[in-house]
Amino acid sequence: METSDERAPWIVLLAAGFAGGALSGLFGVGGGIVMVPLLVFLARLSQHRAHATSLVAIIPVAAVAAFRFGAAGEVDVAAAAALSAGAIAGAPLGARLMHRTKEASLRISFGILLVVTGLVLLWP
Repeated sequence: METSDERAPWIVLLAAGFAGGALSGLFGVGGGIVMVPLLVFLARLSQHRAHATSLVAIIPVAAVAAFRFGAAGEVDVAAAAALSAGAIAGAPLGARLMHRTKEASLRISFGILLVVTGLVLLWP
């Protein structure tokens, strides 16, 4: 697995975090859709490291946004519990698969996921 020996400047990481946090709060996205590409292209992290780093970074972002939405009465707690249970069960499998996937294949797969997601959202 590729890794960068150079650390990204803190300002780049802060900007990526700000963009991810703002878009996460606005659209319910941020970790994968925003932070991973920023970490790969601006911070020069490997695709694997960017995926793992964004997952750790999104924990406090999601907690803060969920608290704000919960305080406004916008959270379907039963749906959130079911989603969480499924996600917790599936996450180890996804992490294992990501670890075994080559860098180029992971990047291509991730790009395809983003394109398909965009097309589905644009479909009436």
